[in-house]
Amino acid sequence: MTRYVAVIGGSEAAPDELATAETLGRLIASEGWVLVCGGLGGVMEAAARGCAAEGGTTIGILPGDDRRAANPHVSVAIPTGMGEARNALVARAADVVIAVGGEFGTLSEIALALKMDKPVIGIGTWSLGVDDRPDPILRADTAEDAIATARER
Repeated sequence: MTRYVAVIGGSEAAPDELATAETLGRLIASEGWVLVCGGLGGVMEAAARGCAAEGGTTIGILPGDDRRAANPHVSVAIPTGMGEARNALVARAADVVIAVGGEFGTLSEIALALKMDKPVIGIGTWSLGVDDRPDPILRADTAEDAIATARER
């Protein structure tokens, strides 16, 4: 069965985050996995660009009604008309979620994925350890580390 891996992160991202996301996309495609993302810009577009460059499949789950809003590297655009609520669909569609940086939208996807018992791997993203509870996000320093962790999950 093909693994579906979501790459999530900010629609506006730093150059190092974009480079990491693009590498993730390339590695996901080289593993024969399917990339799931929000289908728009920033980290989503960088991951889709990397995946497409390696001949992989990218699913973009869009917040709006128009599939033409997807970035040009998305293979399959799914317009939801759900706005930010589409984050739940991104998390649900994935077997593993990899978060690269990100803001509150990314945080919501992380929380939803964890609630759904999906492994979440983080590269420079939120920390959720509170009080005596450890951070549930698995940490990676590089795209290669994140993919190795995804392989194990």
